[in-house]
Amino acid sequence: MNLNIPTLLTLTRIALIPILAIFFYLPWEYSNIATTFIFIVAGITDWLDGYLARKMQVETKFGAFLDPVADKIMVAFVLVLLVQAESSIWMTLPAAVIIGREITISSLREWMAQIGQHATVKVSQIGKWKTTAQMIAIGCLLYSEEFVGVSMQLFGLVMLYIAAILTLWSMMSYLKVAYSSMTN
Repeated sequence: MNLNIPTLLTLTRIALIPILAIFFYLPWEYSNIATTFIFIVAGITDWLDGYLARKMQVETKFGAFLDPVADKIMVAFVLVLLVQAESSIWMTLPAAVIIGREITISSLREWMAQIGQHATVKVSQIGKWKTTAQMIAIGCLLYSEEFVGVSMQLFGLVMLYIAAILTLWSMMSYLKVAYSSMTN
């Protein structure tokens, strides 16, 4: 295993998960700011690891595997924390859609790779929009207070629903592309 800078950034993102959890449950008036900051740092490492891997020409199979795993673990973990904290159907429904889609598409990609069709389910533009909406939603929901007179809790929930809609749209796009391989 080659531990280059991009791979170390990805591993750092995974290591931030328990730290985020500690601050999430810490009875401190600024814990929401700390968890939001940690989540933003994790998001920056997500962008930076891919950028550096391409720029430094150190892309590895392990890094290509680990990067999306780290992303999915972080998103699923934080969504579970948020659902636990805001136990309502309004939070649970989009979180379940997002987590369910991530499991489905990860499994689809693995299966497509096994049959030599991995390129048919590569990341799409709609998937990138989905990820952007998710990150904004989660950041706002973690912060959860007003910011310049706007309820970040409400804005984050609206963005979470937008992310869930984009999630379903991207999942249908991936399944449509993979359909011919599934029916053979």
